[in-house]
Amino acid sequence: MNLPISVTQSDLLEILLNVATIRPVFIWGAPGIGKSALVERFADEVGLPCVSLLGSQLAPEDIIGIPQIQDDVSTFLPPKMIARKEPYVLFLDELNACSQEVQKAFYSLIHEKRIGEYHLPEGSIVIGAGNRAQDSAIVKTMSSALVNRMFHVQLKADPMQWITWAYENNLHPWVIDYITQRPDHLFSEPPKTEEPYSTPRSWHMLSDALKEYGAGEKEISEAMLRMITFGCISASHAGMFLAYTKQLGNKNLINDIIKGEAKWPAKPEERDVLYFLAQSFRAKLLQELPKNKNALSGDGKYLTHRAKALMKELAAINHEIAQMVVSADEGKVLPEWFMVEIIRDLPRLVQN
Repeated sequence: MNLPISVTQSDLLEILLNVATIRPVFIWGAPGIGKSALVERFADEVGLPCVSLLGSQLAPEDIIGIPQIQDDVSTFLPPKMIARKEPYVLFLDELNACSQEVQKAFYSLIHEKRIGEYHLPEGSIVIGAGNRAQDSAIVKTMSSALVNRMFHVQLKADPMQWITWAYENNLHPWVIDYITQRPDHLFSEPPKTEEPYSTPRSWHMLSDALKEYGAGEKEISEAMLRMITFGCISASHAGMFLAYTKQLGNKNLINDIIKGEAKWPAKPEERDVLYFLAQSFRAKLLQELPKNKNALSGDGKYLTHRAKALMKELAAINHEIAQMVVSADEGKVLPEWFMVEIIRDLPRLVQN
C-alpha cells in the first residue's frame, strides 16, 4: 500500500491520540523510519504499558492460544503476553509480514479486541504496523477483510522533528550537526541490493558507534571511522559524512564561502571536502531560493548574487562538481529563473 498522503512524527502522534483510542490504526512506513518508537511514545503518553508482537515470527497458536479440556468441552487458553488483567497497548509490528493463517487469527483481535472467549481489558488499544511492498522487506498481501478493519496512515521522516528528538536523546553531535546541514540525507529509499542505507534508525546506530569509540573526545583512526560509517548508512551519504568530519575545524565553512570570507578548497587531496561543500551549497540553494523570483527577499538576492560568482569559481576548480550543483538530482530541481541566469553566465555548465 502506498497512501497518497504521508504524515510526520508529530502528526502521527496526534492521530494515535485521537483515533487509536476508538479504532485500530495501521502505520505504514519504510524500515527504520521510527514506527515502533512512536508507538512506544504514544503508550507513554496515555499511561499504558506497550506489548509488542512481531508478526513475522508468529504462528496462529501464538495468538489464539492452545486448547484445554474443561468440563468435557474444549476451550482455548490465550497466551500470557496477551491475556492481561489491566488495559494496555498491543502493538502488532510487521503485521503484513505474517502468514495468511496468522492474519486470520488477528481478525477478531483487531475488530473486536477478542481472542475466543477472552476480551482485552476495557481501555486497551490495538495498533498495527508494517513495511510497504516497495521497501524490499518481507511483505505479504493483507486480505481485504483485514485492511478494512483498520484506519491507515503512512509515516514519513521529518528531519526537523528528528533533529529535535536527537538533541533530547543526546545523539552524537557530529550526527546532529550533519543532518542539520543535510536534512535530505536523513532517509533514503531502501536499495534493491543488500547494503546499508540511511534511515533515522541507522543514523542512531552511527551515533551509538561514534559514542562508543569516543569520536570527538579522543582520536579515532580514519580507517575505523570509515568502517563504522559505511556499515550504518548509504554509501553516498557515508562518503559525504566522512568529508564533513574532515572540515570540523571550520563548521561554518560553507557560510564563510558564501560571505566571501573563505574560498572553495582547490587542492587535489581536498576533493572529497569540496564535494561535500558543493552538495551543502546545492542543498542551501534548494532550501532558500523561492520558485518565483519576485518572492526573493534581501537575503535571497544576496545569495543569488553570490551563487553565480561561486559557481564560476567552482567550475574553474572542478567542472563536474559544479555541474552536480545545478543538476536535477533525485527529482529536486533548482528554480527555473535561477537556472536561466546560470545558463546565461555559464552555458557549458548545463550542457549534457
